[in-house]
Amino acid sequence: MRRPAVGVLRGSSLSRKHLMNARTYGIGLYAPAGFATEPAAISRAVARLEAAGHRVIVDPTATRRWQRFSAPDDERLAAVVRMAEDPRVELAIAVRGGYGWSRILERLDFAAIAAAKKRWLGHSDFTAFQLAALALARMVTFAGPLAAYDFGAEKPSEFTLDHCWGLLGSREYAVECPLVGPGSFTAEGTLWGGNLAMIAHLVGTPYMPRIDGGILFLEDVSEHPYRIERMLYQLHHSGILGRQRALLLGSFNGFELGANDNGYDLGTMIEHARAAFGVPIFCGLPFGHCPDKLTLPVGAHCSLAVNGGQARLAFWGYAPA
Repeated sequence: MRRPAVGVLRGSSLSRKHLMNARTYGIGLYAPAGFATEPAAISRAVARLEAAGHRVIVDPTATRRWQRFSAPDDERLAAVVRMAEDPRVELAIAVRGGYGWSRILERLDFAAIAAAKKRWLGHSDFTAFQLAALALARMVTFAGPLAAYDFGAEKPSEFTLDHCWGLLGSREYAVECPLVGPGSFTAEGTLWGGNLAMIAHLVGTPYMPRIDGGILFLEDVSEHPYRIERMLYQLHHSGILGRQRALLLGSFNGFELGANDNGYDLGTMIEHARAAFGVPIFCGLPFGHCPDKLTLPVGAHCSLAVNGGQARLAFWGYAPA
């Protein structure tokens, strides 16, 4: 199995040695979907990024609001184009998720976006862009922190920042973390995934990549376990789960159980999924709508080795450092 020649950060143990000589970026902050619910978070994000030596370009959409979006569709589309075309921007970070990418996917020129050779970072609704970029242009993008929720948090997660800059600053990267699943296991394949609702939403469209033998990771927020199960069945019935080597489950939070559930909870749902879908399922991936999250290169190569509840994930083949 391939072993990246980089350091490993374990669990919540922080090491900032790799940040001492970390490269800096021209960073663009833009809002392709929802508006920033706390405008002060944008100011905090800019201040922190600039204090770390990055050059920050703030798109007008980052601080605007129109209906439940940052701006009308035409303006949000234009913001994506500005990120791709601005020579100062090396790394484009979405302000937040919410909803909005679905309305502009068919209007994006993914060949031109790929040719611009920028790095794109975010999660949640951003998954729609990531999978479309992978399907239509074989682009590798990065599932990770958002500008407002993560970089602009009142107290940002050092775990999240360490892993973000660690992976972006390396040609290869590895991490170890606990994962709960079916005993000892090894696999290698394309890493892909993101927000479950967005992935289910893309099934049957040109924006869903065809990944055979992949390692699929999923997360979601405010979705009840039965809804999560229903979306997993959609991936199962469409043949997607059966083509994967492993399924990694991240954070699923923000829901409330009711009296009608009668013992049916997230754990019960996962056990059913393990029995029903025929794909190895591992839980506990640090990713999703949670403060501590990894940065994951969607479309890159990944190796997974699990033994005794400890997993080692290694990534390579993403954009060069």
